[in-house]
Amino acid sequence: SMEIRKEFLNKYSWNDEDGVYEDYNFVDAKRTGVKSLAMVYPLFFKMATQDEADKVADYLEENFLKPGGLPATLNHSGQQWDAPNGWAPLQWMAVKGLENYGHSKLATTIAERWVALNEKVYNNTGKFVEKYNVEDMGLEAGGGEYPVQDGFGWSNGVYLAMKAYLEDK
Repeated sequence: SMEIRKEFLNKYSWNDEDGVYEDYNFVDAKRTGVKSLAMVYPLFFKMATQDEADKVADYLEENFLKPGGLPATLNHSGQQWDAPNGWAPLQWMAVKGLENYGHSKLATTIAERWVALNEKVYNNTGKFVEKYNVEDMGLEAGGGEYPVQDGFGWSNGVYLAMKAYLEDK
């Protein structure tokens, strides 16, 4: 049931000291300590308490909010799922998750920054791409095992959804 899932989520993934959700490594039987946008999933699925959501929102605003949106993690490893890269689905889940708990101002800021970055890259290159550098608006994203992919469906879809979201503001 959802209540049992919430109980497990809070028991194993909630870091009360930092006020965030973290991944749980069941082999090591402890949280990973990695700060990632996975922390917005409980907000997106309405599994967090208001207090937990407030703490996650504060952490995102203080640590994750960049000129172009939110990086996937705070780690600069050179890998594609780490900073400075932002991914469309995670931006959408963050915006909707924050809205679920009344954090409209932060959600709107993230959406505005993401849309502006998408439009800047589109105006410079004539395309949407699979991931974006949210830290440096002058650079393309990178890292990973292959070149940045052009015309990505989730980037296109989230861009349209974010535009609609912002028009309703």
